[in-house]
Amino acid sequence: MAQKPVLFSGIQPTGNLMIGNYIGAIKNWVNRQDEYHCIFALVDLHAMTVRQNPEEFRSRCYELLALYIACGLDPNKSLIIAQSHVPEHTELAWILNCFTFMGELNRMTQFKDKSKKNTDNINAGLFDYPVLMAADILLYQTNLVPVGGDQKQHLELTRDLAIRFNNLYPETFTVPEPYIPEKAAGGRIMGLQDPTVKMSKTDTNEQNYVALLDPPDVILKKVKRAVTDSGSDIRMSEDKPGISNLLTLLSSISDQPISALEQQYQGKGYGQFKQEVAEAVVEFLNPIQTRYQDIRADEAKLQQQLHEAALKARKIAQKTLNQVYNALGFIPR
Repeated sequence: MAQKPVLFSGIQPTGNLMIGNYIGAIKNWVNRQDEYHCIFALVDLHAMTVRQNPEEFRSRCYELLALYIACGLDPNKSLIIAQSHVPEHTELAWILNCFTFMGELNRMTQFKDKSKKNTDNINAGLFDYPVLMAADILLYQTNLVPVGGDQKQHLELTRDLAIRFNNLYPETFTVPEPYIPEKAAGGRIMGLQDPTVKMSKTDTNEQNYVALLDPPDVILKKVKRAVTDSGSDIRMSEDKPGISNLLTLLSSISDQPISALEQQYQGKGYGQFKQEVAEAVVEFLNPIQTRYQDIRADEAKLQQQLHEAALKARKIAQKTLNQVYNALGFIPR
């Protein structure tokens, strides 16, 4: 029996997981759990490139894990792990550091962008972030990696490192491919206040996104205040980015085609449309929020699930690391 392809994805416990994350990524992961051997990592070590308040950081880690499960990621089908619970990530990262050229890291645009935003804390971890990310992926002999535009360069480096290592020590790593779903799980959701940029969970303007845990009254206010366009017709158009974004959002959560929504709201005003979009979002998030409260309340169970997942992950990780160490000539442990 052929093994399922391995799909790996990681998310940092920073910011607030929001509806764009669900529509653009999590919804699709949930639907692929039977098709792939899925590994979803809370990449908490990556978050250390920015100073964290320890109590808030731990709470946010639990929150994100609980939300993953509340959204439908099943610990019985997928490995849902905390990166810091699998020390092989950092062990492999060191080895890969020794195969990574300074020039490659100097070219990383994310390092340049983040350095401009964090001028008082341009640390080595921020510079070396892509190598740890490569270790995250290669450690599990990953076949597929879902990537957004901001991570494409990092995946290319991961592929280059795997090929470089394999040229010296054949068949050590699987060379991962970017994961592009056959059918998109939903449209790209843009910011509510700036529909020309993608909705982001780390946006400093909380009015620009709908967090998965936003209460109904907050969601209503955010959507009602969403930027709209000149005119009054509700249609998908390049010159109407605000209305187009709300149509995409409503289509994604209602599974109705945009053409049907355009017909439904023909002749109706922006006010009614935004009210109904807000109500649809509230209704859509209600079961996720209810499940989340139950899951988050049982911290001991979350901890046990993480412990069991880490044991399984380490078995896979140790096999890869042993191959690497053996290829390099280390004394067997």
